[in-house]
Amino acid sequence: MARRPLPRILSSSSASIVRSREIVRTAADSATDILHPLITISRGLRLIAAALRGRWAATPKERRSPALFLTAAVVLVVALIPYGPLLALITVMGAAAWKGREKPVVKTGPDEAELARLQALYEALVPYFSVPEDPNPLFAHGGEWDKTFSEYAFDDGGRVTRLRVRYPAYFTDGEPAARARIEQLLHAKSGRGREYHFVWDEEGNQLDMSVLGALETSIAAQRFVTSPGETVLGFTDADAVQRRVPVTVGEETHDAPPVIWRTGPRSTEPHLLVVGRPGTGTTTLLRSIALQALHHGDLLIVEGSGTGEYACLTGRSGVLAVECGLAGALATLEWASHETERRLIAANRARQAGRPAPEDIKRPLWILLDRPSVFADLAAADGRTDPQHLLQVPLRHGRAAGVTVVVAEQFDTLDDLSEPVRSHTRARVVLGPASHGQVESVLGAPPHTTPTPDVPPGRGYARLGTGPVLRLQVPATPDPYDDATTEAHRQAVLDLLPGREAPVEATPAQASPVDPTPVEAVPAEG
Repeated sequence: MARRPLPRILSSSSASIVRSREIVRTAADSATDILHPLITISRGLRLIAAALRGRWAATPKERRSPALFLTAAVVLVVALIPYGPLLALITVMGAAAWKGREKPVVKTGPDEAELARLQALYEALVPYFSVPEDPNPLFAHGGEWDKTFSEYAFDDGGRVTRLRVRYPAYFTDGEPAARARIEQLLHAKSGRGREYHFVWDEEGNQLDMSVLGALETSIAAQRFVTSPGETVLGFTDADAVQRRVPVTVGEETHDAPPVIWRTGPRSTEPHLLVVGRPGTGTTTLLRSIALQALHHGDLLIVEGSGTGEYACLTGRSGVLAVECGLAGALATLEWASHETERRLIAANRARQAGRPAPEDIKRPLWILLDRPSVFADLAAADGRTDPQHLLQVPLRHGRAAGVTVVVAEQFDTLDDLSEPVRSHTRARVVLGPASHGQVESVLGAPPHTTPTPDVPPGRGYARLGTGPVLRLQVPATPDPYDDATTEAHRQAVLDLLPGREAPVEATPAQASPVDPTPVEAVPAEG
């Protein structure tokens, strides 16, 4: 059977559509050529306006009024001289034409250096993502990287900032050791000195790697917007938590994502352990917690280092004691143990009688211990009890009695902590440079990022109970009596300190801090 020709209507309409497209394309090219000067000047004006806007934003507030006055004076002078406005218009148009003469180049793909880096990453992953039995491997020597890297991005230096890797289904992504090897390899090949975040999609057989920006270090100690029983340990990534709190940095206020630690009767992590190296900010974190705890509670501080880091809190309202010696630490912790028992008994009696809890047990009591292992060595040498043994009652029954214990220790003496301290401090913080193994040994889970060797003070990781591991930056809370402290940080801490209590002479009736009720004097027999 002979083929029937297409209808004339269809063939003629197709030809007319093609001719119409050519006419439209020719008209667009002609319009672009005609309007090219106007497009160039418009681009230059836009760039000049953006530069002026950035210059104005960078100008300090105290210098903006003189700048406005000078600008108004120049405009007035130009308007008054002959042909001034016309010359000004010609000058602006010329500057705009010169500024917009070069059209910005739109990058549509990786350049040669970036292609070589992607191919190197692909070749490095071949031994880990391939087996000889695979008939059609995703990763093979000399293979194509674009089949496995679906998304990627580079910084100005040509280093990878984001990468999505598709790996074979038989890879053992459920084993932490196998995943750690891949993360370590990508970290080494993508560039050291940066912090990478890894997200494993085990169902989709994909790995997302991204470079994390540095956490904000300009937040200083201040009154945070929290409820009673909430303590801000520091600040983390924006996508790690859902809550935001307003913070003030200099003269500006913005919202920041906090790491909130909740204490009290309904808390699942009533006690905190902070671990770090010297100079990493463990004392800074305890000082920040102390300033927040004094808003709603009383405070006991036991300092094992004996450097006087908490001298600014001595004699303040709500600070019951600041002890640096072994004898004072033993006496203070013994009183804290008896106070915890007294609170438990009072609360139990109130519940049995159907009455609310007494007012004298509602105010939270905080016990802060900085390096208690130092006292363990001193107590062993002097034949006395280790002060950590006196923490058993506050640690075990502190949640019901409203008593919170915070312990700070260094990595070198972490093994000297007693078993009650280790088992009851389920909220954990690691500060300073630390390896994956050290972070996992303290937090109970490895971080999803690669720790960097150089970090600012107060930078680390936090994990509350069985929650995720979060990056943490502690707010700057230095010792206000330290000469190296800046005036802004010193004043910020001094503004948060409560007033000093008037000194009271000791009397026999006040010898026991457990029962502060005054005892009536018994008249002597004649």
